[in-house]
Amino acid sequence: MSKLHRIPDGPTAAELDAIEVEWPLIAAELDVLDAEITIINAADHGGPTALDWRRLRRAEALVTRTAAELATRTTVRKAVA
Repeated sequence: MSKLHRIPDGPTAAELDAIEVEWPLIAAELDVLDAEITIINAADHGGPTALDWRRLRRAEALVTRTAAELATRTTVRKAVA
């Protein structure tokens, strides 16, 4: 079998490191998704509450802050490397 068709055994160490660095952003985005699902499901139970909307806004704000922090860390790391 040629090298072009070889299936990797799993993620490389560099790929795992990249995931670890981005994990706070991934977790924050999952929080947004969870809040959105709660709002969708609330439609069957009288609609979302003010607390549901607040949870979504807070989760979205966390994504923004986390992405900005990650961008700053990545920029600094690339500049040093």
